[in-house]
Amino acid sequence: MATVSDRITRTLTDAFQPRRLEVVDESDRHKGHAGHRPGGESHFRIRISAEAFRGKSRLEIHRAINAALADEIAAGLHAIAIEAKAD
Repeated sequence: MATVSDRITRTLTDAFQPRRLEVVDESDRHKGHAGHRPGGESHFRIRISAEAFRGKSRLEIHRAINAALADEIAAGLHAIAIEAKAD
């Protein structure tokens, strides 16, 4: 069974064909905070660069990433920190 991290990686790769993509589970840094789950996989940092973001504002990029991850968010993904840029 794929982890949340694996599914995020696959979804973002399919959607944006990034040149660089790093998905980091930071859930352990949020113990005791809202949305934390035992076993992690609730809080992620995404570092992504893709040509698909060229000409888009930071807000447009974040909205596109959130839209691509809508199913994961609906399934309980609590927080993502996004560091994105165009290639």
